[in-house]
Amino acid sequence: MTSSTYDAVIIGAGLVGLSVGYHLKLKSSRKRVLLIEKEDRVAAHQSGHNSGVLHSGIYYKPGSLKAKNCISGYTALLEFAKQYNIPHQICGKLIIATSEDETHALNKIFERGQMNGLKGLKKIAKEEIHNYEPHASGIAAIYVPQTGIIDYPKVAEKLLYLFTQELGGEAVFGERVINILSQGEQHIIETSSGSYTAKNIISCAGLHSDRIASLTKRASDLRIIPFRGEYYKLKPEREDLVNNLIYPVPDSKFPFLGVHFTRMIRGGIEAGPNAVLAFKREGYKFQDIGLSDIAGTLFWPGFWKIVTKYGKTGAGEIYRSLSKKAFTKALQKLIPEIQEDDLINGGSGVRAQACDREGNLIDDFNILEDGNIIHVRNAPSPAATACLSIGNFISDKIKN
Repeated sequence: MTSSTYDAVIIGAGLVGLSVGYHLKLKSSRKRVLLIEKEDRVAAHQSGHNSGVLHSGIYYKPGSLKAKNCISGYTALLEFAKQYNIPHQICGKLIIATSEDETHALNKIFERGQMNGLKGLKKIAKEEIHNYEPHASGIAAIYVPQTGIIDYPKVAEKLLYLFTQELGGEAVFGERVINILSQGEQHIIETSSGSYTAKNIISCAGLHSDRIASLTKRASDLRIIPFRGEYYKLKPEREDLVNNLIYPVPDSKFPFLGVHFTRMIRGGIEAGPNAVLAFKREGYKFQDIGLSDIAGTLFWPGFWKIVTKYGKTGAGEIYRSLSKKAFTKALQKLIPEIQEDDLINGGSGVRAQACDREGNLIDDFNILEDGNIIHVRNAPSPAATACLSIGNFISDKIKN
């Protein structure tokens, strides 16, 4: 067993963990900072399996951590991408209402965008939609000029390079954290390969954030419920159906944005994702099963309250997962001419969604401070867009 002492240890090499390390070294160059990752690479899960969208911040409740960090993170990430030649493009998107009962929610989204400081938002009448997306259909829309696309894996790789090669941070891969022991103001982080001592710990463990948090705060009030998002891609000869990004009006009761169309920075058009309960925290296929993960979900009291609240919606998501016809039908609300044959299998991602004991799906970011330990317990979308802001925010707390 190896043992070394650090000023700070960060658990998790997704975008948020990398950003925390990067900002800590920027502000305190003499501090020893270590990043621990259980996989053999950065951005192995949520950070590398998302849709690659630069979110504008239009959806989020004004004053929330999501709103604050998305707006500031968007600006910081754009500057970062320009400075380090990260592939990105500001292309704008449409949010389309396809029925009268969605127009009220659409107006609320427009108002939120204005309250969050977005400029240039446009309300689009039915007959104007074709000016932006010739094949799309709806009764009203919002044009969001700030939305863009970016290569998040490249962002992660650059952050790792800057952290380790230019700023002197250290990183180890292929080590799983199995225990954390506290001895006064010092903490011992035991991993599958050794142990490390640190004054400060910042856990950014994504799909396992609740488990890492439980190592230092036993009575946890949150549990990660994994939801898989599955994508199709448009056949190359049908990619002309979509210019940029086309989104539906999201269900306000459910913290997901609904199936949509996204032009990817590396080429191609994705359609999706749905939101299906995953049987494994890193279960990217329907047949992926982890018994401990299933037990963690089924024995959490909040899960059964979710079933009561959203059972019908969840059943529809499962049906859409198993039926390409149903998936296509959902997409046809936005682009009526799309057909099953236009879709080919794409990738998938698993979203770490925190849920409390009362069955509430936590919508905002959740950052728990426990002395000189900080746990990022809930960081779903737009955490990728907001990663530099979140990292800056947390590093300030450690520095102070």
